[in-house]
Amino acid sequence: MKSASAVLVLALLAPWSAHAIGESPVSKALELLTSLSEKITTQGATAEKEYTEFAEYCKTTEKQLEFDITTGEKEVAGLSASIEQSSATISSLSTKIEELAASISADESDMKAAEEIRSKESADFAATEAELKEVIDTLERAVGLLRRQGTSMLQSKSVASFVQALDAMVQASVFSSADAKRLTALLQSAQEPEDDGE
Repeated sequence: MKSASAVLVLALLAPWSAHAIGESPVSKALELLTSLSEKITTQGATAEKEYTEFAEYCKTTEKQLEFDITTGEKEVAGLSASIEQSSATISSLSTKIEELAASISADESDMKAAEEIRSKESADFAATEAELKEVIDTLERAVGLLRRQGTSMLQSKSVASFVQALDAMVQASVFSSADAKRLTALLQSAQEPEDDGE
């Protein structure tokens, strides 16, 4: 009985001793549950705040991305039109370049032919000019000789041969037919007084 009374005393003293020592296991469990509930509530509020901020960030980013996509699609359409227009311009200008290259080639060919003709004409002119200068020089000497000899040479019998020599010079030169006719007429008129005198 002593042991049963000891157990009873201990059982009665146990709540007092636990209270005196600290809290009971139930109150400790309640305290832990309350503390855990507060932590969970705080963490839940923090998580909800973070979620709200993230959801707002997602909405803003979504709107910005939609705007960027729409703007990009418009830019792509505009750039595609610009590329097509530039391609058409390139094609047009390429055709024009080919036409101009062909025209330049034809002009260069024409210019080369013209230069050859001009070179030939220049050579012909130089030869003709030299020949004419020779003829003029010969005629000037003949005129000078006639002036020095005077009428005596015209009256001599060699006048006919002299006229023939001058006529051959006229025929050999590159005189126009009108100039040749004038010179021949001059020589014949000079010969007529001699014929009249005979």
